[in-house]
Amino acid sequence: MEKKYPLPPFTLETALEKIQLAEDAWNSMDPERVAKGYTPDSEWRNRSEFVNGTQEIIALLTRKWQKEKNYKLKKEYWAHYENRIAVRFEYEYQTLDGRWFRAYGNENWEYDQNGLMQRRFASINDLEIQEKDRRL
Repeated sequence: MEKKYPLPPFTLETALEKIQLAEDAWNSMDPERVAKGYTPDSEWRNRSEFVNGTQEIIALLTRKWQKEKNYKLKKEYWAHYENRIAVRFEYEYQTLDGRWFRAYGNENWEYDQNGLMQRRFASINDLEIQEKDRRL
């Protein structure tokens, strides 16, 4: 099986590297690229949606980025322990009707021994903003 470095157990340095790799993948807005960082049977809770496996991840992200234009994400380290990382994040996006939003949230990640994320639990809240108030 392919390995996605860095591998657990994480140090502060490797946790920060893993977070940056995830941020870069998500900012590509490429569902296939993002999905490569997860196990084939990865479990997600994303808002109120429960997703399992690569195909469901790709489908969710495809739907997401069809509705969320000009997407820009920033992840920040919160904590780590062995094979787990917690992050705080915010991202901004524009809806198809031109309105801007900033989404805030937390994610808890669990990795397998090959460095692939096997569990992702995300809590996300959206706030409508004016274009002039964008930060990202």
